[in-house]
Amino acid sequence: MTVHLIKLAVGIENFSGLAERQAHRLAEAAGSNEPKLRHLTRSTPRRADELLDGGSIYWVIKRAIRARQRVLDIDQSVNHKGMPRCALILDPELVPVRAQPCRSFQGWRYLAEKDAPLDVIGFQDDADELPAEMAEELRELGLL
Repeated sequence: MTVHLIKLAVGIENFSGLAERQAHRLAEAAGSNEPKLRHLTRSTPRRADELLDGGSIYWVIKRAIRARQRVLDIDQSVNHKGMPRCALILDPELVPVRAQPCRSFQGWRYLAEKDAPLDVIGFQDDADELPAEMAEELRELGLL
């Protein structure tokens, strides 16, 4: 049974901002001996087998799930301070999803496949053009 993760995209304002950050990290990784897109976490997911069975990490941007990336592998790594970390190896393709409201939380959470938002076809992020407060209010009303 496939399971997904939900994670806050801290400091990201919109989908294109996340895409830029991911491209920058991938470019930095290109100079290393293993050019993979990694996201480091403190803890290793206990449900790793279910996550690796087609699971994705869903990114929360401005209080709504807006994007996903497939989790390709889970590896052990160290951060810039030399502390051991879990490295989620992500597919570089960032897929937009239908915005689904999500409250703030710390760390990451599991998301059942039945609760995951659908991918958006013919993506155009209208919320990027609106002021953040207005976009959030429209989201809460189910209009965006």
